[in-house]
Formats: sequence, C-alpha cells, structure tokens
Amino acid sequence: MLEQANESIDEYLWRMKKRLAYLVALKPDFINSHTGKDYFSYDDNCRAIEVAESLALSSGVPIYHETHRGRFTFHAASLLAYLDRFPNLKLTGDFSHWCTVSESLLQDQEDALTRIIPHVRHIHARVGYEHSPQVNDPFAPEWKEHMDAYVSWWRQILITRAQSGDSVMTVTPEFGPVPYMPTIPYSQKPLADQWLTNVHMKNYLQQNLQV
Repeated sequence: MLEQANESIDEYLWRMKKRLAYLVALKPDFINSHTGKDYFSYDDNCRAIEVAESLALSSGVPIYHETHRGRFTFHAASLLAYLDRFPNLKLTGDFSHWCTVSESLLQDQEDALTRIIPHVRHIHARVGYEHSPQVNDPFAPEWKEHMDAYVSWWRQILITRAQSGDSVMTVTPEFGPVPYMPTIPYSQKPLADQWLTNVHMKNYLQQNLQV
C-alpha cells in the first residue's frame, strides 16, 4: 500500500480494506502484509489486524504480517502483546529489520524469538546487520557471523513447521535494489549484483537448509 501523509486510522483502514479485497480477488496462495504503523496505538493496530484476519477468514486466503520496521511488528518484544491477543496470528519472518531496530543480532531476545518463531509461515531470506536491514554481500567472509545467525533462525523456523505437520515452507530471497543495496558514494553504483545475490542465496538454501 502506498503511504499517505497525515493519514488517520480510519483512513488507513479504509485503504487497507480496499487494497486487500483487490488482492484476495486474485486468489493468491497467501498475502504478505505490511500491517499497521509503529506510531499507531496498540488498539489501533489491533483494529488493522482484525481487518486482515476477518478478510483472511472470509476469503480463505491466508494473510501473513511481515516483521518490518515502521509496522506493528517493528520489534520482537513489542510484538508479543499482539500474539497474546491474536494467538493464531501468522507472520512473514524478516528478522533483518529487528536487527537494525535493536542494533544487535538479537542475542538478548532469544525468549521472544522462541515465542515468535511458531507463528512464522513464510521467510524473507535477507541478511541484515546492526545498522541496516541489508548487508552488501551475505557470502563475504566479514558477514559470516551474521549469515550463520540468520541461517540458524531460518532452520529453526523450518524445524518448527515440520513438527507442526507442514510439508511445504515458502522462502523468498529478498535482497533489494538501491537504496536497500549499499552503493558507492557519488556514482551511486550498487556494491553487489542484486539478481546474482538472490540466486546465490536460493542455491545456498536449497543445498544447506535441510531439516
């Protein structure tokens, strides 16, 4: 959804309903939603979740709420209150945003991750670090610690889904273009090839992310 300046919660919900109804009509396997806003109140974000959950129930199209900066899911700890209220909430796991928001590899948030991981139904396989949601090349040796952490999280998600009886887990390698992709000053040339990075990640996960 395109953002609107100075948008009230009611305006946001109207736009959200309209957009999700359009997407549901396309009959996708699921919808990945950037739901709510980090500055909405808890109750207002709950209203946004209720809109999505109601439409998912009536249409049969699952709606997954992406863990993303700027949304109700912007931080692992603050997400827990929403999981208490909506125990069947389904998420798209993109932990790169949380690493940036928390300026860490989430070493001190393992309890929160343990509660959150069972709700993840789709993975955005991008590696971020403490100061950006996307490293220049996740396969460079200087990012090994970060790559290992993310693969560990992704593997735990797959194990959890398999234990719940799921035979399929979807993953999207999600390294983005500029400005997500770091650039050279002045020329603004990207530091890596976005397409090749995503293909490399796909191949790596197919070969190494087994449960």
